[in-house]
Amino acid sequence: MDFKQVKRVLIYRLGSLGDTVIAVPALHLVERTFPAARRVLLTNMQAYINAPAAFAVIDGSGLVHSSIDYPLATRSPRQLAILWWKIARFRPQVVIYLMPRRSEGSLARDRWFFRLAGARQVIGLPVGDLSESAYDPATLLWEREAARLLRCISSLGDGRIDDPASWDLRLTPAEEQKGRDVLTPLSGRPFIACGPGTKMQAKDWGQENWRALLTNLAAELPHHGLALVGAKLDAEVSDYVSSEWQGPVVNLCGLLSPRETAAVLKHAELFLGPDSGPMHLAAAYGVPCAIAFASLDRPGRWFPTGKLHRPIYHRVDCQNCRLTVCIEQKKKCILSIGVDEMFDAALQLIHQGKSVSHP
Repeated sequence: MDFKQVKRVLIYRLGSLGDTVIAVPALHLVERTFPAARRVLLTNMQAYINAPAAFAVIDGSGLVHSSIDYPLATRSPRQLAILWWKIARFRPQVVIYLMPRRSEGSLARDRWFFRLAGARQVIGLPVGDLSESAYDPATLLWEREAARLLRCISSLGDGRIDDPASWDLRLTPAEEQKGRDVLTPLSGRPFIACGPGTKMQAKDWGQENWRALLTNLAAELPHHGLALVGAKLDAEVSDYVSSEWQGPVVNLCGLLSPRETAAVLKHAELFLGPDSGPMHLAAAYGVPCAIAFASLDRPGRWFPTGKLHRPIYHRVDCQNCRLTVCIEQKKKCILSIGVDEMFDAALQLIHQGKSVSHP
């Protein structure tokens, strides 16, 4: 197939904020390969009240032009028929498959579904070694998910994962201005951004830990401001954890879109939080991140992009459990991370300054 002649491309990617941000380099590659095509994102409807829909992360960027969404994990014949009709009406010539590992049966079903909807080619199916992150014995880390996605579609060209432009969300002038406006109360001071909230119980480091960390940092950095980011449901805990901060504070939880949040985070000296969507937004713009990582997945796979960060990940016997709620082990992985560990990591990143650019 001559890619230059392709006029309609469907991009299949499920997830929310973080899942979408780590797919941005792949979306840039798709745009470079099919610049004249109409690119439509096939994704799930908003799955959690505190997790934005995927299209909200890239709407206005030009990387995709519109979206088709459907209820996550639906098995309803009616919903699937409606979805098929929407895709068939779009008449995609090519489907870009940006999904995690699936069973052979699921891959065969998806391939058949897209072909039945009119697609002539499906690119990126995670088969063989494309279904798993590669392991690096030198670092003891696993390949980042963003890099695995690019391997899946390597037939389209070089994904340029280390190029800052590949992570650019192309914020609009209005979004950039909103980011500057909401930071006005900080009076131009250097500031730390913190997003303590998470939609997953297993990733929650605990409000007392976050409060102790920010209180210690406030004493060490009395001239810094603090910006809290997250969903509306995170506003109350953000007020609590920042109550001892000595400098100016802005609690922006629930007040900004994902893209406006990125416009704020790009100005921060440091981002603090759990493994989360805001972490990926900050890292995409080269902001150093100190992260309290739950050991739910293989170390490295969801670490923030770049080399400037300090992800605190404790290797425990139950790591890579993939749990969203941890009861039996009482979250021993993330709760074994000490406030002092995060404090030291944060200060190291602050002191290293801004002289090192994005990867």
